[in-house]
Amino acid sequence: MRSYFIGGIFSLILLFALFGEGEHSFSVSQDARDQILTTENSVDGETKEQGKEPKENNEENVTTLVAQNIATSTEKGVTHIKAPDTVRALYMSSWVASTPSVRARLVALIDETELNAIVIDVKDNTGTVTWDGRMKKEDLKSFIKELHAKDIYVIGRVAVFQDDAYAKKHKEESYQRQDGSLWKSKKGEYWVDAGSKNMWDYVLSLSKEAYGMGFDEINLDYIRFSTEGYNEKLVYPISGTRGQNNRVEVVGEFYRYITDALRKEGIPVSGDLFGIITTSKTDIPVLGQDIAQALLYFDYIAPMVYPSHYAKGTFGYQNPAAHPGPVIKEAMSGALRIADGVASSTGQATSTLYKKFRPWYQDFDMGATYTADMVRAQITAGENLGINSWMLWDPSNKYTREALKSE
Repeated sequence: MRSYFIGGIFSLILLFALFGEGEHSFSVSQDARDQILTTENSVDGETKEQGKEPKENNEENVTTLVAQNIATSTEKGVTHIKAPDTVRALYMSSWVASTPSVRARLVALIDETELNAIVIDVKDNTGTVTWDGRMKKEDLKSFIKELHAKDIYVIGRVAVFQDDAYAKKHKEESYQRQDGSLWKSKKGEYWVDAGSKNMWDYVLSLSKEAYGMGFDEINLDYIRFSTEGYNEKLVYPISGTRGQNNRVEVVGEFYRYITDALRKEGIPVSGDLFGIITTSKTDIPVLGQDIAQALLYFDYIAPMVYPSHYAKGTFGYQNPAAHPGPVIKEAMSGALRIADGVASSTGQATSTLYKKFRPWYQDFDMGATYTADMVRAQITAGENLGINSWMLWDPSNKYTREALKSE
């Protein structure tokens, strides 16, 4: 399998240089590390498709924007693929996307297996926009066209409120210390106040631009407050006291704004959420993330239910990472219970809400060496609950071929 993880400082530096970062896992993951900080004592505990669905004919599945009259920023000649009923995706960093010889192996993996979608960085948590700092815009557009020609659904990932570049440039919209200086976390991260409407508009503009280039869906990450500064009496220049006392309301306002705006443009939008909040309410006021609220707005919800991210003792396991199937069963059962509550209170069909779930699964070594069986156990656990859509995360983009079913 893989031996890319936990290899000391040199390995981490090399990994960053080659593949970039993400909030999903280890140094990989700002959310991973933040989640571990906040979940140490927080968990309260509480006919499926097997093969690859046929890929629809391009004439039916790829539509021109002129015909649909959507996304005013869409460039001439750009087409889009409709979201498959069952999405099975992997994540590709902007570093890999910008290197044809490297990305080719992932495209081949999708071609040869049940995978039918891909998630590519639009903006990472450093604030780097892929076509401004990783690769030329025309090269990215060409790559998306290549993917569409293979009927591959292309999702653009946008890191939102953890944005070093934006925070440094806009101190008046970012976390501050009591003395007015710009705050950064112990990990050296800078955060933008989640109440910043300028950031909301920036994300909207960037999302529309990405869709106009050919991305079929926008996936929003880091749609939360930082957990690290929760007890540090920070200054939130825009949210004010709500940044400490009512984070759910602030983040919820962003959910509503961004999904309404993108929906008006005909742009599908999904949101990444901490996995822990499917079974625990303790972290909700810290993060500002609430699945019940997110279900009201997003087209798709992606809980990051990586088994390695759960604290010792969660769900009765001393090492949750070593029990991927049972952990996913517990975590996503919790998500379905939340959806049941939303259905009951809103009158929406439970089946409609269930279909919104598209969890991130673990395909990286953290807490345990992940084998093909362990990766597959997560997929199977979700399928047994009726959750057939999923996405795989590996920061090094070295996915386990043996865990996937052949085309």
